[in-house]
Amino acid sequence: MNKALDVVVLYNEGCPATPKTIERIEECLSELGLHAEVRKVLVKSREEANAWRFLGSPTVQINGLDMDPAVRNAKFFGFM
Repeated sequence: MNKALDVVVLYNEGCPATPKTIERIEECLSELGLHAEVRKVLVKSREEANAWRFLGSPTVQINGLDMDPAVRNAKFFGFM
């Protein structure tokens, strides 16, 4: 049984890296033959940053986990 991928890109308004990050994710999914909607979430407050475990713009989460295992246990989240 294949589990569906839930890909979320969290970002701040005006982040210059967000469009390229989304493009790279979509390229990787295509190359791997995977289908997933890449959801984009604009983080607008410190409360949202905490709720989403937003570490900085952009943050990429796959199935609810930050794609970087080194930061998955972070306790402090960012909002600019």
